[in-house]
Amino acid sequence: MSDICPVCGLPKELCVCENIAREGQEIKIYTEKRRYGKLMTVISGVDTSDIDMEGLCRDLKKTCACGGTVKDKKIELQGNHKDKARKRLEELGFAVEVK
Repeated sequence: MSDICPVCGLPKELCVCENIAREGQEIKIYTEKRRYGKLMTVISGVDTSDIDMEGLCRDLKKTCACGGTVKDKKIELQGNHKDKARKRLEELGFAVEVK
């Protein structure tokens, strides 16, 4: 027997809550200069209540072939990966703004 989603009332296999949450968010991607002149790509604006941040971070790290972490509701990737991250987030259904 399948579980029922408490938000939309559909079975977990047919649940559309996460897809709807992705479309309504405005994600910003920018780079920051850190210690010793290293660049860090920062992805902010992801609503942590609807999206699995750890899973999204893991997917982006694999796509960009870099290290990274989740801090203060932001995903930080080591290096300048704005284009790769934007492309992957758009594939996943997010609306992305690159600064």
